[in-house]
Amino acid sequence: MKLSADLKAFEGRVGYRFVTPAHLIRAVTHSSMSSAHRDDNQRLEFLGDRVLGLVMAEALLQADPNASEGQLAPRFNALVRRETCADVARTIDLGAVLKLGRSEMKSGGRRKEALLADAMEAVIAAVYEDGGFDAARALVLRLWGDRIHQVEDDARDAKTALQEWAQARGEVPPQYVEVARSGPDHQPVFTIEVRLASGASEQATAGAKRQAEQAAAAALLKKVST
Repeated sequence: MKLSADLKAFEGRVGYRFVTPAHLIRAVTHSSMSSAHRDDNQRLEFLGDRVLGLVMAEALLQADPNASEGQLAPRFNALVRRETCADVARTIDLGAVLKLGRSEMKSGGRRKEALLADAMEAVIAAVYEDGGFDAARALVLRLWGDRIHQVEDDARDAKTALQEWAQARGEVPPQYVEVARSGPDHQPVFTIEVRLASGASEQATAGAKRQAEQAAAAALLKKVST
């Protein structure tokens, strides 16, 4: 089995050449394209999540030998969460080589955060199966790069931080409301408002609901913390 020209170029972007091309082909095949003769990347995604976690845990321990578990945990979560995986996927233009069914193609699947994050984990697993743990570790460290050393001490995502802020003051959890949606169906733009029981609120706009919620939470957290 040979790789297409776009997948060969992708190998160059990630810095790894596959001994068994089938591993990479499976990693970029979404379930919408699976068939009796074509495996999708869901099982690889499951494995890649675990490989990524081990690499990150090891890297964080080495980066800061004196850090406590309480300091390491939020850094770890920030480095392995969906948003980070999707962001890394965008830097290597993973979306461009995904094999998607017609419905996913029409709905803008190549830009979907969840789909990109899952595929990124699948690629990590594909490298692990093709070249072993050392190859997968090298890939992750190369692609995540400075993120590992620049991750903030308190790296909780904004929604979690805002909820903890509210709970510490005896308030009910923040409420997130979609107040507007624009753009075509395949590339929607969402405006989300987050509200506290006290009446404080903020809005944010992004191409994914989760991103808009996180941005709104960060803005509101900044407002109530100053």
